[in-house]
Amino acid sequence: MPVELNHTIIKAHDKEASARFLTEILALPDATPFGPFQVVKTANDVNLDFYDTEGEIVSQHYAFLITENEFDEIFARIRERRLDYWADPYQSSPGEINHRDGGRGLYFEDPNGHLLEILTRPYGSGGSWGSGG
Repeated sequence: MPVELNHTIIKAHDKEASARFLTEILALPDATPFGPFQVVKTANDVNLDFYDTEGEIVSQHYAFLITENEFDEIFARIRERRLDYWADPYQSSPGEINHRDGGRGLYFEDPNGHLLEILTRPYGSGGSWGSGG
């Protein structure tokens, strides 16, 4: 059997609100409870299991490969919510998108400070890392 990512646990201060934020922004099906988790399922059957925790949360990075049409829709929701976004993971290009590999991408934070990324082309598929917006 080939190795596949099945799930990952995402720490949150409010698992329901965090899961709802992600499903609303990315237009995913509503999260479902499973034990202590709120589970968000992606189209490639990877589960994102939101888990309540106390104290400081160390930021993690989660990238989502999407279509050009989905980018437009998600980007519109990001702007409607007036969320900050960046063209790069270092958050040094605010209010810009990137055009790496001939696609589009951007980074934004969830309510717990996790850095979320949307991109329309996988890295290396177009041969260019260029970050300009």
